[in-house]
Amino acid sequence: MNGVTGRMGYRQHLVRSVLAINAEGGVRLADGGRVLLRPVLVGRSETKLAALAAEHDIADHTTDLASALADPDNVIYFDAQVTQARVKSVLQAVEAGKHVYAEKPVAASVTEAVTLTRAVRRAGVKNGVVQDKLFLPGLLKLRRLIDGGFFGRILSVRGEFGYWVFEGDWQAAQRPSWNYRAEDGGGITLDMFPHWQYVLENLFGPIKSVYAHATTHIPQRVDELGAGYRATADDAAYGIFELEGGVVAQINSSWSVRVNRDELVEFQVDGTEGSAVAGLRGCRVQHRSATPKPVWNPDLPATVSFRDGWQEVPDNAEFDNGFKTQWEMFVRHVVEDAPFPHDFAAGTRGVQLAELALRSAAEGRRVTVEEL
Repeated sequence: MNGVTGRMGYRQHLVRSVLAINAEGGVRLADGGRVLLRPVLVGRSETKLAALAAEHDIADHTTDLASALADPDNVIYFDAQVTQARVKSVLQAVEAGKHVYAEKPVAASVTEAVTLTRAVRRAGVKNGVVQDKLFLPGLLKLRRLIDGGFFGRILSVRGEFGYWVFEGDWQAAQRPSWNYRAEDGGGITLDMFPHWQYVLENLFGPIKSVYAHATTHIPQRVDELGAGYRATADDAAYGIFELEGGVVAQINSSWSVRVNRDELVEFQVDGTEGSAVAGLRGCRVQHRSATPKPVWNPDLPATVSFRDGWQEVPDNAEFDNGFKTQWEMFVRHVVEDAPFPHDFAAGTRGVQLAELALRSAAEGRRVTVEEL
């Protein structure tokens, strides 16, 4: 596990996935057997790795990736490093014959992502990319509505994601400073558009075109050491996507917006028979038969509480941590060849959408998404 000293690598992948899986007795296989995971922590800081290993009673840690890859007992390589460092390390793992699982974006450019995809195919190793949003309770409920035909013909999708990330001067920023430097692989388009690609593709259909506007609203920030720096990466991106079948999606992504939503991300789906608003955990619906009939009259106050006309979708199931669920899927993929559709090719399509969105923003035009 390379990159576990970072926020996501530690909290979601090590603690809430791998260690949680072991605490439950391992990954359950189709034949009833279980597989335990033996994490080997890899990173640049011996001090940080040793502290994590001691805190969680983990036997193995190293700053030498080559030695970890040379160990035949290490079967899977996982990468949660900063994006710029990922390609070189993943290629090392592939050359060592390891199955590879990586955070998104799988690379910083389509060219690099295609290189990785070709490399894993030539080597014949199992490969996967994290696509955690598909396993959020809110989106699982949305998937249930789609499969049940609740919406009729889906017309549009509107997404809002983001929150205010402090500039780092009078309050510390809650994201690392490299996110705001393009030269270090930062930018909200590269960070979030791969998410939107797999969410839209898996729930509503392939993306045919993108029109995007990316901007840097906060040009000056303060880093972790208290030094000011110029933000060279986009901190907000506004996208319009045309999907196969005529569905139109609009998604705003921003680290410079104050939240006036129930959750940090929400998707509203409108169809001929009904609508839904899904967030991280919740999902509310309004059927055609229960839709109010508002009339535009700015001279009078609204007489209807529109939010009261929506009904909460019940859980009807126990929802596990999405990262953990996908880890279990990937382990089954490696051990018993169970299906795992979220491979490097799927991850490459996410990088492609981010790259095309940035091109659209730079050229001020709609860009067609060609099949790779």
